[in-house]
Amino acid sequence: MAAARLIEHYNQAGQGHLFDFWPQLDDADRDALTAQLSALDIGRVNRIYKQALVSEREFKTTAGQQQIEPLPEDASDSTAHADRVREWRRAGLAAVAGGAVGVLLMAGGQGTRLGSSAPKGCYDIGLPSHKSLFQYQAERISRLQRVAEEENGKPAGSVVVPWYIMTSGPTRSDTEAFFKKHAYFGLKADNVVFFEQGTLPCLTMDGKVILDSPSHVAVAPDGNGGLYAALAAPIASSVSRSVLSDLAERGIKYVHTYGVDNCLVRVGDPVFIGYCVGKGADCAAKVVPKASPTESVGVVARRGDKYSVVEYSEISQEQAERRDARGELAFRAANIVNHFYTVEFLRSVAQFEDQLAYHIARKKIPFVDASGQLVKPTKPNGMKLELFVFDVFPFTKHFAVLEVARKEEFSPLKNAPGTGTDDPETSRRDLLAQHRRFLEAAGARVADGVEIEISPLVSYAGEGLESVKGKTFMRSGIASSLEEFDALM
Repeated sequence: MAAARLIEHYNQAGQGHLFDFWPQLDDADRDALTAQLSALDIGRVNRIYKQALVSEREFKTTAGQQQIEPLPEDASDSTAHADRVREWRRAGLAAVAGGAVGVLLMAGGQGTRLGSSAPKGCYDIGLPSHKSLFQYQAERISRLQRVAEEENGKPAGSVVVPWYIMTSGPTRSDTEAFFKKHAYFGLKADNVVFFEQGTLPCLTMDGKVILDSPSHVAVAPDGNGGLYAALAAPIASSVSRSVLSDLAERGIKYVHTYGVDNCLVRVGDPVFIGYCVGKGADCAAKVVPKASPTESVGVVARRGDKYSVVEYSEISQEQAERRDARGELAFRAANIVNHFYTVEFLRSVAQFEDQLAYHIARKKIPFVDASGQLVKPTKPNGMKLELFVFDVFPFTKHFAVLEVARKEEFSPLKNAPGTGTDDPETSRRDLLAQHRRFLEAAGARVADGVEIEISPLVSYAGEGLESVKGKTFMRSGIASSLEEFDALM
């Protein structure tokens, strides 16, 4: 778009101030500003801002008026039922073997709170193997492919679970470089697809786009719910290819989506896939039971007649302590950002995208003053707009929830080393404790104080360990193959 037309377009949108410094800019800066503003849908930005304000006001007005109810029994189930788990697992592995399953990783975060400038997926939680979170997840995919082949009579190497990795602007290049350096951890590069989370301009409190230099708009990630728009956006390597088109080309029907910071995540979990397919769900959430009534975590529940994630601050003490007929917490379905979608549902999001209300985060946002000097405010002066990945729940037609054991599937990495909760030490502890349970369930004995790390390439979720039955392990170490267990006796 020519500069004159672009300026007029922004004037009509009420954002003409973005060209205040135009007369003083050199050609390079003018080109940079023009490119950024040409790529920006300012009408959509204005619409999102207005809708966010309306939604915020409505929420404050109706707070406490909407009935919040626990999940209905027919919408949820639990892996505590071993007979059903076997059935779900068989169905899920059949879907994997049939090439119907893809996995999608939300990996836009940096390890800043962990003392690292690298993407969080590169982080080493201190395991004996010193494998990164990315490597653990990649090797779980490799093992899942192999198990699906073995249990469905498929030739070795014939089953593929494509891995879609959503990065952010700051993590994109480092993430790709990390994967290339490590040869994609044994996966084929063609089956690892990187794409980027979107951004939105930062706004003043009255909705004006903020400049952080005379020739650049301040932007921020649009939240993990930006996933849905990013799926339809062109992948950087091809303007005609998107994640949605890639899913269609591969014949993928189901997608498992999860966050990077959970060391226990079962990537492409066949139990979850089989459960959701059996329920006919178009969207589903995996949850863990709340640790206590007062745990500060959002829960999956019903708000009115719609499924939603209800923040702990919205639930009264009476509701939080309420028990069901089995004596369990009624509002116990803790959200762990672990979801299932049909590809058909992901395609349908475009039909109701305009109804999704972004959330306002009021922040201290650096800006340029009238003289073009950068100002770093000492109190919130603007807003960032974010969409959450669970904001689509109210729009689902067939929603389901699967409750899993926290100790088996959820150990988040959130805090700096030494914090004592949700930190590298607790992640390491929980993963190695799980591996001890795998061995003991297979009939082995592990001596007190012994720590054995089992490679995901050896076992995805405790399967394939029949050969350790009756053995006693006296030495700590790593088992990267079944044969290596003998050295730990």
